[in-house]
Order: sequence, then structure tokens, then C-alpha cells
Amino acid sequence: QVQLVESGGGLVQAGGSLRLSCAASGSIYSIYVMRWYRQAPGKERELVAAITSGGIRNYADSLKGRFTISRDNAKTTVYLQMNSLKPEDTAVYYCNADLRTMTTGYLAVWGQGTLVTVSS
Repeated sequence: QVQLVESGGGLVQAGGSLRLSCAASGSIYSIYVMRWYRQAPGKERELVAAITSGGIRNYADSLKGRFTISRDNAKTTVYLQMNSLKPEDTAVYYCNADLRTMTTGYLAVWGQGTLVTVSS
């Protein structure tokens, strides 16, 4: 069984920073790409950032310069550094990964989400 576990969410004042973590565990053979999505109340889920196994990073245009995606050397934990946070960044942040398991092949996995609340 493969799972993604997010952490690091919480309440922060506008202008502050938070760092989210997402750790992948289980019978993983290879992780192709890891992503962060977010879903604000009443809105659709949107892509925030992604990082491939080769280290290529992509960001939502509106978030470039404030958010940074990175990963650990083992490539099983991805981070999202969020700076200069705004109230409109308030959302549940989800981790997602496209990977290959040891047994079942290709799998797309989601974490349970972590809530980020930015107060004005």
C-alpha cells in the first residue's frame, strides 16, 4: 500500500510563511512526479506546483515568486515553501504523486490534505 502524508498546515498571518511537507511511503518502485494542489472553499481544485523525478519544476503563474517546490535527496518527500502569504491562499493543500509500485504498476496517489488558513 502506498500513501502520501501531508503536514505543516496551520494558521498564519498575512505576509507570513509556511512550509508544507508530503512524505510518500509504501511499496514504491519509482516516483515520476509530485505535485501540490489546493482547493479553496467554494472553488475548484487547482494545481499549485509540480516537480518531476528529473527535478523540473512548474508553478501556477499566479504563484511564481512566492511559492517554491523542492524535495529531499531520496525523492520521496516533497516540500512547498510558501512566502508572503495572502488571505486568498487559504485552502486545503493536497499532495499528489504519479508513481510505480513494486506490485501493481502505475498509480496516482493523493494525500488527505492539510489546511492552510491565512488571516488578514
